[in-house]
Amino acid sequence: MIFEKIHTVPTSDELVDKAFRRANRAMSGKTISGRDTALKANESMILTAANILTDNLSNAVRRFPSFDQLQPFYYELADILIGVDELRKALGRIDWASTKIHEVAREHVGKMRRSKDPIIIRKQAFGRMGSIMKSIDKELLLLNEARNKLRKLPDVHDEPTIIVAGYPNIGKSSFVSKATGATPEIAAYPFTTKGVSIGHFMVGNERYQVMDTPGLLDRPMSERNAIELQAISALKHLKAVVLFIIDPTETCGYEIKDQQNMLNEVKQQFPLPLLVVANKSDLPQYRDLELVDMKMSTMTGEGIQEVMDRLVKMIQESRTEEKQTDE
Repeated sequence: MIFEKIHTVPTSDELVDKAFRRANRAMSGKTISGRDTALKANESMILTAANILTDNLSNAVRRFPSFDQLQPFYYELADILIGVDELRKALGRIDWASTKIHEVAREHVGKMRRSKDPIIIRKQAFGRMGSIMKSIDKELLLLNEARNKLRKLPDVHDEPTIIVAGYPNIGKSSFVSKATGATPEIAAYPFTTKGVSIGHFMVGNERYQVMDTPGLLDRPMSERNAIELQAISALKHLKAVVLFIIDPTETCGYEIKDQQNMLNEVKQQFPLPLLVVANKSDLPQYRDLELVDMKMSTMTGEGIQEVMDRLVKMIQESRTEEKQTDE
């Protein structure tokens, strides 16, 4: 996953403590006699501390992906969770601090060679480095917060996608399992209470992903907060079709009119190809509805392959239309 390589970002105090301890360790056990020995020892302390700080800051910046090259789906989720502009500013400030600490080290090593007391110059250098680090404390905390949130995002690939929607207990998770032939991966959005199920299946040499998003697409839009609505909006960036499952038996606990209201909301929210499928066709309470395109039973497996074939065809038709529009 794109955010997995981001390591824990230390605080400014942790980095300063690490750098200065290493610098002091570089001096320990050495016998200092004469000005040249003292000069080299204090130079070594400055350079050791500066290298540790600049390396750690540079690594913190480097491990974050370039937001200009980020998949739009992940870009929008990062913007929801943290704010891309805030992240860019924080990364810029930390990169500035890394460069500035390097300059401070060179400047004070030069001063030290012209000074009679290298210890004073070394303490001044440490003071400047400490002040620079203190000035980016908030930025380091923001980066670590971003890291913790972004690593929890589901591993969604830039490939053809089927987004499954509908009320709870209508067979969404069962469809994902049956369609993909395996137990789906479960990953959590940081702003939902339940995990997102993601499964995959192959058609020829092409892989398709199927997403069930409990907590996002299983209740009326009016009950959602602004962050959840933005998260739903992020799903639009996937090359997707929407499968809306309806339970005509109402054994899920929701009446047909409520399910139809949600269907209308999903149609308004997603300008994507949409297939409405009635589930639980094996139950005696099942009845045909005009608003559905197909029927299936996730219990017996009847109709599932036909539904998948239709969804794949819808994705291919959408691609063709997109190419024609681009031309």
